[in-house]
Amino acid sequence: MIVDRQGRRFRNLRISLTAACNYACTYCVPDGKRLVAAQDELSAEAMVRSVAYLIEAAGIERLRITGGEPLVSPKLEHFLRETSQLGLQDISLTTNGQLLARKLPLLLECGLKRINVSLDTLDPEDFKRIARGGDLATVLQGLEEARAAGLKIKVNMVPLRGQNHEQVLPMLDYCLERGFELRFIELMRMGHLAREGASFQQQFYSMPELLAAVAEHYEFAQAPAPLDATALRYEIPGHGFFGVIANESVPFCRTCSRLRLSSTGWLHGCLSSSNRHYVGDLLDKPRHQALPALQRLLVRALADKQDVAFAGGATVMKIIGG
Repeated sequence: MIVDRQGRRFRNLRISLTAACNYACTYCVPDGKRLVAAQDELSAEAMVRSVAYLIEAAGIERLRITGGEPLVSPKLEHFLRETSQLGLQDISLTTNGQLLARKLPLLLECGLKRINVSLDTLDPEDFKRIARGGDLATVLQGLEEARAAGLKIKVNMVPLRGQNHEQVLPMLDYCLERGFELRFIELMRMGHLAREGASFQQQFYSMPELLAAVAEHYEFAQAPAPLDATALRYEIPGHGFFGVIANESVPFCRTCSRLRLSSTGWLHGCLSSSNRHYVGDLLDKPRHQALPALQRLLVRALADKQDVAFAGGATVMKIIGG
């Protein structure tokens, strides 16, 4: 087991199945262009092998499938079916929900119990302006079908000052009524926002502001959460729960257990570090050769983690998932 001086180790793997996405959200890409799959993305077989090797080399226990948008990837079915046989404690998926209704039978057949759906507003015009793709009604229909099928659902919202921050309470009401757990995610200094400080500050909507808005309508109290959780979780008695991922206001770097693998084979130990470590060439090697080399890379990736707080990073979030 690989452990750093703060007692952190990699338990949670987030794997970007593809960089391709059918959205071009304003806080993710600056120019409105949808990212497409790179020519050198790993095959489904190589990705399955990477998960198997990381379980053994790092002690990975939980897997989250991200993108880009994982539901657009032709690799999804093979990857899901194979990784579901690897003995992980949990497999989940983050999606923008545009193809959720279409892919729901596959997700259920492969045994997924929970998903996260990114949704920043219930206003159709704001949706088009922020996502720059997709259709709100289609996402909402997918959410209803997933709920009816029994999936546990969290909804991820990035509040942006002047764009959708007035949707904080409507989104919370919508989720509480349906038994979804809403996660407010503070805007992150990633990609173009790491370079454009003025733009970041203009749009940033903080956790204290979020909690003040919620407190105008609900009483709530902080609820227990796992030690390495990224979200501060709150309970509204008689209604349900919500959370805040406050990477700026309340950094969680000291307990982070996340490792990310890009669709092109790069390990990222920390979103706030420009360092990355290529594992694609190890995946065709025999196990006895691949594992020692992989463990050496994991030591370096773990050392990339910030000691105290997230400082921002130049990597585009859409390339390595949320």
